Amino acid sequence: MNKKEKYKKAALKAWKTIKKKKREKIARNTQKIEQFISSNEIAKIIHPEDISPLKIDKGASFCKSIIRPFSKAPPDIVCGRFWELRWAFGCPFNCAYCYLKGTYRGDTRPRYVRIEHVLKALDQVFNDLEFNDGRPALFNSGELADSLMNPDIMEKIADKFEEQSKHKLLLLSKCGSRNVEFLLRKSYRNVVCAWSINAYRVAKLWEAAPPPEERIAAAKLVFEVGYPVWIRIDPIFPVEDWEIHYEHLLYKLLSNVNPKRIILGTPRGLKKTLYYVRKMGESVSWTRFFKDGEKTGWGLKLNFETRKTIYLFMRDKLREMGYDVSRVTICKETREMWDALGWNYFPGRCQCYGDHVLELYA
Repeated sequence: MNKKEKYKKAALKAWKTIKKKKREKIARNTQKIEQFISSNEIAKIIHPEDISPLKIDKGASFCKSIIRPFSKAPPDIVCGRFWELRWAFGCPFNCAYCYLKGTYRGDTRPRYVRIEHVLKALDQVFNDLEFNDGRPALFNSGELADSLMNPDIMEKIADKFEEQSKHKLLLLSKCGSRNVEFLLRKSYRNVVCAWSINAYRVAKLWEAAPPPEERIAAAKLVFEVGYPVWIRIDPIFPVEDWEIHYEHLLYKLLSNVNPKRIILGTPRGLKKTLYYVRKMGESVSWTRFFKDGEKTGWGLKLNFETRKTIYLFMRDKLREMGYDVSRVTICKETREMWDALGWNYFPGRCQCYGDHVLELYA
C-alpha cells in the first residue's frame, strides 16, 4: 500500500469515526415520547383550534390514543370532523405564526410515538368495520407534526397503509426533495401528498422552512411519478404588493404541478399562540395584520373585507391560469364568509380533509 492510499484509508476511517460520534450524540439528545408521556396521555393533547376537550375513556386503546377525531367547531365556523394520526408531535421548523407554539407551550421540538404503537393503532382501525361508520377515511399525519420530518418512520407508516385498500394517508409537509426519496422508491396507492407553501416574501419574513422553490420541487417529484398532490397556501398575508407575490407563487406552482386540490387560508391569531410567541421573545411583526381584525370562534382574523378580497383574488388568478377552481377551498372560515363569496361548501364536514374529499380529489 503506497503512502497516498494510506492517507486515503486513514481519512476514511476518521470520517467514519466522526460520523459515528455525531449519530451517538444525536441519539443521546433524542427522547422517545413514551419516556415522559403514556399513550393515554397522548390522547389528551388537544389541538389549539379544537374548541372543546375530547373525553378520553380510561384504559384507552392505542387506536383511541393515536387516532383521534378533530371536531366540534364553533357554530360560526364551517369546519367538520377529520381524523388526526398522532404519530409524532412538534416540528423541526420554527415558523413565526405556527399554532404549534401554543399547542406545545413554546417547545416545538419533534417527539415521536413508538412506531410499534402507531402500527398497532392502525391495525386496530383497519380491522374495525365500524370505524368512521364504515366509510373510507383520510388520516392527516401533518396536523400536529410535519409529516415528512422523519422519512424513515413515515415510510413504515406508509407501508402499513398498503396492507389495506380502504383508507388513505395524507402527508402534509414543508420539507424539500431530500425527504421524499422513500416515496420515489415505491409506488404507494394509499398516499396523498400535500405541501404547505407560501409566497416567497412571506416565507422570507416568517418561515424557517425550506424555501418555497424547494417545496415546489419536492411536490413536482412525487407528482411526476403519479401521486395525487394537494397544495395548502395558508396563511396568506396581505404584505405590501401581496398580489404580485402571490400571483408569482401561483405561476411557479402551476408551471410545475397540477394539484388535485388547493386549500387557501388567512392568518389566525390564537390566544395561546400569541402568548407563547411573545413569551419566547420571538417576532410578532406578523400580528400587525390583526389591528383592525375580526374576532371569531377560531381566534383573531384579518378584517372581513381583506379576507374576502384575498380569496377572490386567488380564485380569479387560478381561473385565469386554467386551474379548475371547483377544486379550491378555504380553511377554518366563517359561514358569513362562505355566504359572501357565494362558494359551495359541505355542511357539517371538514372542507379540507373530510372523508367526502376522497371521492372528489384523492
